[in-house]
Amino acid sequence: MTRMNRLWHNARLMTLEGRGLGIVEDGAVACEDGAITYAGPSAGAPKTAERIDCQGRWISPGLVDCHTHLVYAGNRAREFELRLAGASYEEIARSGGGIVSTMKATRAATEDELVATSLPRLDALIAEGVTTVEIKSGYGLSLTDERKQLRAARRLADLRAVAVTTTFLGAHALPPEFADRDAYVTHVCDTMLPALAAEGLVDAVDAFCEGIGFSPAQVARVFEVARTLGLPVKLHAEQLSDLGGAALAAGHGALSADHLEYLDEAGVAAMAASGTVAVLLPGAFYFTREEKRPPVEALRAHGVPIALATDCNPGTSPLTSPLLAMNMAATLFRLTVEECIAGFTREAARALGHSDVGTLEPGKACDLAIWDIGQPAELVYRMGFNPLHARIRRGQ
Repeated sequence: MTRMNRLWHNARLMTLEGRGLGIVEDGAVACEDGAITYAGPSAGAPKTAERIDCQGRWISPGLVDCHTHLVYAGNRAREFELRLAGASYEEIARSGGGIVSTMKATRAATEDELVATSLPRLDALIAEGVTTVEIKSGYGLSLTDERKQLRAARRLADLRAVAVTTTFLGAHALPPEFADRDAYVTHVCDTMLPALAAEGLVDAVDAFCEGIGFSPAQVARVFEVARTLGLPVKLHAEQLSDLGGAALAAGHGALSADHLEYLDEAGVAAMAASGTVAVLLPGAFYFTREEKRPPVEALRAHGVPIALATDCNPGTSPLTSPLLAMNMAATLFRLTVEECIAGFTREAARALGHSDVGTLEPGKACDLAIWDIGQPAELVYRMGFNPLHARIRRGQ
């Protein structure tokens, strides 16, 4: 087997190792067979056959988008108009819109059509340096259609140089063929999740814990089944109200609790104790014109890791720009530049349970983003500007 050795030098590094950005002013990254073998000062870099002069550009880990609903059909532009006219997200959902409207379009699409319509969204993420992306199901809401979504997500990784991790979100909304939420949760637990897990389509399990979604008791049933199948869990929690979802997730050792606008102090403390990552989604906050911000100061005080994601979805965050999400997080949530960049690298990888990406360290995957910027703050400061010079996936 031919061994591939490369060295990117004359660069400034954001290694994200430890705390902060881990800046190395005159740095180099060495790669062998897709893995980092060195990341640090140029003076200590190994000799390699292929040397790539970065001409003073910045290198960060490849970006990680740890919360998306990227695979779906149709759009919800009409609902956007209704919200502009004053309708609330809850009102639209209860009148048959929202998730159920996307479910209808997704059920009507073939797997090939889902792949085709999702590729442009994935390409937009890749164009801004994303090398790892999480994709949820949850718009099929039947065994056949959830399978179709997850299979489409898996196929995207075959068509593009990107790592895709799939999350089963069967407990996303109540499909019209079920009149009772408990009965549907039983179907999710007894039929859908075991079957999809047995087919190797599920990397993690999620649920929507909300008044218009599922109760904490119903979510707990799903999580118990996930645990018996050896699957990690995560949760849409405290987006529209405080149902104690984050504490529930933490009690099940969840990788992350996401949204968190209505998170209380007890929930923050529970997340800190369990190591559950807080995934903040400023695109959804902005798009739905929320006013209650997540408790960032409390998360910091308790030492809860903070990740960011686009939440790419048709109804509440049709966003495919991690760079804009960083700016939104800084502007709307008052996150620092370091928190925003770490939120799409080190902490996003942690939110997925991925220990092989998110930082520039020996042994990690050689997933790099090379930027035409003068300082890291430019990644967060600029709006509608993409300074990506090159994106490296597994050393290529």
